Amino acid sequence: MHCSSPKMVCETKIVADEHEAIAGTKKDSIIVSSSQMWTSSSPSPSAFESKVEKRDQVFIREFERSDHEEVRRIFTEGIMERIPNSAFRGLKQQTRTQVIYALLTVMCYVMTKSFTLTFCAPFILMGARYYYSRKVILNYLDCALHTDMADIETYYMKPTGSCFWVAVLQGQVVGIVAAQGREDDNTMELRRMSVDSRFRGKGIAKALGRRVLEFAMLNNYSAVVLGTTAVKMAAHKLYESLGFRRVGDTEDYTLPGMTRSLLERLFFQIRYSRYRLQLHEE
Repeated sequence: MHCSSPKMVCETKIVADEHEAIAGTKKDSIIVSSSQMWTSSSPSPSAFESKVEKRDQVFIREFERSDHEEVRRIFTEGIMERIPNSAFRGLKQQTRTQVIYALLTVMCYVMTKSFTLTFCAPFILMGARYYYSRKVILNYLDCALHTDMADIETYYMKPTGSCFWVAVLQGQVVGIVAAQGREDDNTMELRRMSVDSRFRGKGIAKALGRRVLEFAMLNNYSAVVLGTTAVKMAAHKLYESLGFRRVGDTEDYTLPGMTRSLLERLFFQIRYSRYRLQLHEE
C-alpha cells in the first residue's frame, strides 16, 4: 500500500460558537471561555457562574510529546466517524452512482424475475458501500498513522512555519489542529482539525481555526488553504464562518491508500472540496 506524501484531509466535527480572536505567536497559548462573551455593559456573573466559566475554559497550546496518545485517539475516532457518513450520507452527493444503483436493481429483476431478490438488492448495495467505505478509510487511517501522525514533532514542530496545537479542557486534550507552511506558493495549509465528540458545541473548532489564521498572519503567509472530504455541512459552514471561500471540488477523489479497483470505484466515491482564505496580496 502506497502512502508517500499524501494530501491529508482535515475534517471538523463541530460547529463552533463565536469567540474573539486572541493574538499570539507560535510559542504563545490562548484561552477561550464564555467570559469573553460578557461586555462592559453586561452584569458581572455570580461567583457560581465564574467557577463554571473557569472550569469550562478551553486552553490552546502547542503539542507536547506527552499528548501523543490522546492526539492519535481523537484523530482516529474522528476518521472512523467518516465510515457511515461516506457510505450513506455521501450517496446523496453522487447522482451518477444513484442512477447506476437503480439500473443494477432493475437488471436484478429482469434477470431473476424475483421480487424478493429485487427488494433485497438496495440493501445489498448499501452493505457493499459500507464494506468498501470501511476498507478505504481504514487504509487511509493506516497511512496517516504511519506518516505525519506517527511523528508530529518532525512533521510540524521542527520545521519553520509549521506547528501543531491541542485544545485542553479541564486538563484533558479535546481538540487538535495542524498548520504546515508551503514555501513554493507562500501559503499555509490547515490540517488535521478534529474535536473529541464528547466536547462539541463549545467553540473549540473555531478557536483552533483562528489560532492557525493568527499563526499564518504572524508568519506573513499570503493565504491559508485546506482540503476536506467532510460530508456534513457543519464542517463547511465552519470554514466559511472563519472567512474561507470554496475554490473548487474534485468528484470521485482518490484517498491515500486506495487501490482504485473496479469494485472499490463502484462502491466508494468521495468529494474533495478545496478552500482558501486570502490574507494579503502576494
